Amino acid sequence: MTDDAYLVLLNGTAVTLGVPPAAVGELACMETPAVRAWLQAQGVTVTSPGLRLLPPEETAALPDDAERLPVPLGEEELSRVRLHTAPHDIARMEEELLAYRSSADGREALLVRALAAGVPAHRIAELTGEDLASVKALAH
Repeated sequence: MTDDAYLVLLNGTAVTLGVPPAAVGELACMETPAVRAWLQAQGVTVTSPGLRLLPPEETAALPDDAERLPVPLGEEELSRVRLHTAPHDIARMEEELLAYRSSADGREALLVRALAAGVPAHRIAELTGEDLASVKALAH
């Protein structure tokens, strides 16, 4: 397994690997001179049916003769690629986990705001499922 995501050109049954780059949305790497030159050399466009983007964990399944190019993806871009390549049930669960992370990122600030607004600590604990002692500790 490699740490790089790959842009690959696949034909036949291997087309089920990865995800079409266009399905993932905007990707900074698609505008780089290296990627544009590679696409031109292959005679394909971003919307060509055999063009796929694979996350690092899928690259071991690539056929040896597949044309490939390592591409730099940011953390958020790689997350979108993985979300699109995951089975539907897993993708849905990953979306929930990302939503939770977004909520958890501002967790402490939200609890402090609630305390400052006068919501009693025990009520905050009831509503959020947080430990009452943790909520009370934020009040001091």
